[in-house]
Amino acid sequence: MIDRRTTPDRAFQKHHRAAQIAANVVDLCTRPNGPRDRQLIFGEPVTEFSSADGWSYVQSHKDNYCGFMRSNALQNARVTTHHVHTRASHIYESPDFKSANKMALSFGVKLAATNETEKFIETDLGFVPRQHVKPKAFFADDPACIAQIFLGTPYLWGGNTQCGIDCSGLVQSAFIACGIHCPGDSDQQLAQFGRDVGTQNDFRRNDLLFWKGHVAIALGADTLIHANAAHMAVTIEPISNAIERIKAQGDGPVIGHKRV
Repeated sequence: MIDRRTTPDRAFQKHHRAAQIAANVVDLCTRPNGPRDRQLIFGEPVTEFSSADGWSYVQSHKDNYCGFMRSNALQNARVTTHHVHTRASHIYESPDFKSANKMALSFGVKLAATNETEKFIETDLGFVPRQHVKPKAFFADDPACIAQIFLGTPYLWGGNTQCGIDCSGLVQSAFIACGIHCPGDSDQQLAQFGRDVGTQNDFRRNDLLFWKGHVAIALGADTLIHANAAHMAVTIEPISNAIERIKAQGDGPVIGHKRV
C-alpha cells in the first residue's frame, strides 16, 4: 500500500526544485489550508514539486515526508555549515547579545555561516551565539540526553520544535541529532525503526516503547521520557506508571519494544 506521507503524489509533480525552509518553523499539511501532519524548521532541505495559490507541495529530505506548506517560507537551497544544538537560540541584528533579536531558532535548525567571530557566527540574517551551535559534521551520541533538552516543552500534535513537540517528533529529533535516520510518525517508527526486543521488562537506555499512536524513550530500566497529551508537555515518568496510566485511560498496553 502506498503511503502518501512518503511517496510524492504524481498529480502534484510539476517540477523539481532544490529548496530550503526560510521560516523559523512551518507546518507541513495534508492539503492547502489543511491539518498539520508535521513541521519543518529553518534550513531544512526539501524538494519542491509544485507551487500554486501560495502553497507548495514538497518532500522533506530528512525523512521523505510529503505535504503542502506556505510557498513564502521557501528559499533556494544553499550549503549549511552549522546547526543549533541548544533547545532554543536567536538570530541577533549585530554581534551583541543586547542587540535586537530578529528570529527565534529551535534545536536542529540548520545555518549557513558567512563569517565567524569569537562569540558569534554570522549568517545572511544576522548573528547567532557560538555557544548555541555545533559544526554540521557534529553528532551527539546519546538520544536520551538530547530528548531531555526538550523537557517541559509543550505538547503539540505534529510539532517538531521547542515551542511545541509531539511524541514522534521528540524521538525523531533525538535520534537524528545523533546521526541516526528516523521516520517522522510513531507508526512509521514502530514499523521501520530499530529491532524488536521481544520482551517488555528489560528496558535499557534509548529503547523505544510503543503504544497505539504513541512512543516514548527509555532513560533506563525504570524511567522514560515522552511528549504526551496527559501532561501536555515533555515529561519524565516511571515506566510502570506510564504503562498503567495509558492502559487505564483506554489506549491499551505496550505494543512494541524496540532497540536501535
